Amino acid sequence: MESLIKQFQLNILELIKQKYTYTINGEIQTEIPSLDFYFSKELTEFNTVIYEPSLCIILQGSKAVGFGEELYSYGSKKYLLSSAHIPAKVKILEASFEKPYISFRIKFSMEDIYDVIKNINPKKLAFNSKSEKALFFDDISEKLYEPINRLINLLNREKEEMNYLYPLVIKEILFILINDKSGYFLNKFAMQGTVSNKIVKVISEIKDNFNEKLSVKELADLIDMSEASFYQNFKTITSMSPIQFQKKIRLEEAKLMLLNQNIEASAVAFAVGYESPSQFSREYSRMFGMSPKAHSEFLKTQTI
Repeated sequence: MESLIKQFQLNILELIKQKYTYTINGEIQTEIPSLDFYFSKELTEFNTVIYEPSLCIILQGSKAVGFGEELYSYGSKKYLLSSAHIPAKVKILEASFEKPYISFRIKFSMEDIYDVIKNINPKKLAFNSKSEKALFFDDISEKLYEPINRLINLLNREKEEMNYLYPLVIKEILFILINDKSGYFLNKFAMQGTVSNKIVKVISEIKDNFNEKLSVKELADLIDMSEASFYQNFKTITSMSPIQFQKKIRLEEAKLMLLNQNIEASAVAFAVGYESPSQFSREYSRMFGMSPKAHSEFLKTQTI
C-alpha cells in the first residue's frame, strides 16, 4: 500500500514540475479554487498562519505545527485536518533548494461537510458532546490518496471539464474522511446544535467582523451559551481566548494589507480595528518579529 501512495505522490510531483517550477517560494493558487500548493526552498522559524477548514498534505519535506501548548510534527505519511479558521504556528523542518518543501491544501466549508454527512448512517458518526481542539492528524491512506490524485490531475483537463468535476471529487474526498477515523471530528464541527459547531459560528463571526469591538457576552448570547461555558469551549477549540483570537486575525489581515496595498502602517492599524498605531506596531512586532514596515519589505522579497 505504501508503494502505491508513493506512486501517487510521484505522479503529483511530476505534474507540479511540468506546470510550475521548484524554484518558486511561496503559495500558488491553482485553477481549482479549492486547491493551492506551497513551496519553500529553505527551513523557517515559527510563523503564525491561519488555517481554514481544509485538508493539508505534505508531498515533500516536513513541518512542525504549534497549537496552544502542544507541538506536532508531520511529513508525507500523515495529513492534517482543520475544522475552522484557526491560528497556529508552523515551522518547516525539511527543505532545500534541490529538494524543496512542497505541500498542498484542499479547502472546504462546513456546508460541504454537512452535505456529505446527511447521507451517511448516523451510527457511523457517534461522538461525545465534549468540545476538542480544531486540528486533527492521522495517517494518510491509499484510499484517500486515489481521489486526491484525480483532483490534482484535473489541472490538465479543459477548464469546463475541470470546473464541473472538481466539486464532485472533493465530495468524494470528504466522504472517505467522514467514513474514516476523522468522521467523528468532522461531524462534531459540522452538525447543527453541537457545542463545536456553535463555536465555529462564533469564529466566523469574529473573522467577518475582526475590526469591530468584541463583546464576549454578545458572542455567548449569539449561540445561547453562558459566558463561562463559551469562554472555556472557545479556548479548548482554538487554544486561545476570543480576544487573543481576534488579535491574531487582525494582525494577519494587517500583514496582507501591508503586502498587497500601498498604505501606511498607521492607516492599516485603524483599518483593522486598532485605536492606537503605537499599540498596533508593538503587537505586530511581537507576533511577526519585526515592525510592520520592515515586515512588509521582507514579505515583498519573498513573493512569487
